[in-house]
Amino acid sequence: ASAPQMLGIEPDAFGSEWARVTAEVFEKSIMRGIALDILEKTMTDEMLNHAVVFYASELGQRLVVAENASHMTEDEDAKRAEGEQIVADLVARGSQRLEIIKRMNRAIDATGASVRALQEIQFRFLVAASAAGVLELKVDPGELRSILKMQEGEMRRAIQQSALANSAYTYQNFSSGDLTEYVEALEAPLMARVYELLNAVQYEIMAGRFEVLASRMAGMRPGQDI
Repeated sequence: ASAPQMLGIEPDAFGSEWARVTAEVFEKSIMRGIALDILEKTMTDEMLNHAVVFYASELGQRLVVAENASHMTEDEDAKRAEGEQIVADLVARGSQRLEIIKRMNRAIDATGASVRALQEIQFRFLVAASAAGVLELKVDPGELRSILKMQEGEMRRAIQQSALANSAYTYQNFSSGDLTEYVEALEAPLMARVYELLNAVQYEIMAGRFEVLASRMAGMRPGQDI
């Protein structure tokens, strides 16, 4: 949804054709297939078994249901607003639960790779869009990386705020005790390795899909409405 804005184009510039093209490029079965292919080659049996034991537990199963339901929410704006309101309420009460959620988010991205990964996705998308003739880059790749680097602090704050609201929404029906147990499971060294790999796979898939999207955009024209 944010791809046109990343290129300086109005989000609705491509008309209804945009929804069709993005649905094809980001089709879930395609991305799932790519993910499984990579994970089968990179995840060790030790890592897999460790994750399976936790997610087969009663708490693990409830987490899977809640996380899948959150991912499938169609109204992202409403979800974000509700999550932000939950966070505001926790702040107003001085609730310790907020610190548990922050700790959980740190454990999920223990290496702090999310900002660097999103910068790389942006970089690859912009370069691919330029190569496809969708836009004209007025800077060379090195200068583009410098510009993205300058935006790192703002991006990091935005990611943290978004992650906080998303987690507050997703886990609102779990007790603080449940969340603490989840955090401790995520902080285990082997689970940290699992999530480091999962995050890397997710970001690589997204970067690749955005490059495909850039090439598809070359055949579209702003205002096209079929």
